[in-house]
Amino acid sequence: MFYPPDPTGFNTLVWEIVRQIPAGCVSTYGQIASMIPPPDGVDPFHYNRVAARWVGQAMNAVPPKSDVPWQRVINSQGTISLPKGSAGADEQRALLEKEGVVFDKQGRVDFESVGWDGPPQAWLHEHGLLPPRPLKGKGTTHDASQLNLF
Repeated sequence: MFYPPDPTGFNTLVWEIVRQIPAGCVSTYGQIASMIPPPDGVDPFHYNRVAARWVGQAMNAVPPKSDVPWQRVINSQGTISLPKGSAGADEQRALLEKEGVVFDKQGRVDFESVGWDGPPQAWLHEHGLLPPRPLKGKGTTHDASQLNLF
């Protein structure tokens, strides 16, 4: 299954979640997917394998001049998914930098600083969504106070 059973409904839900991401924060395709339960009739195992891709398709389908802050969704590596040097990638980076998001020399963001914790629990409950997968605490930064093993 390459598309959700109801692409319009799925996209609308993704965009509603993305609208909750505040300026200066980022989320990932996978984090957004983790909040959306598998659609009726979709095997949970299969859904977990394709959900982030479906979120990417939803983000690709954001209408022009929309109020969806598409720039705030990046990949799990902390980088922009659009081809480096493309007009879209340059625009996304510029929009994020305007919001105060900083990129390192490799073009990555620090999830510890700008990773989104997700919407309030009450909002998730009201929309029938699950708690998001955390972005922070995954070793995305180097802490000089920590000993190196290698």
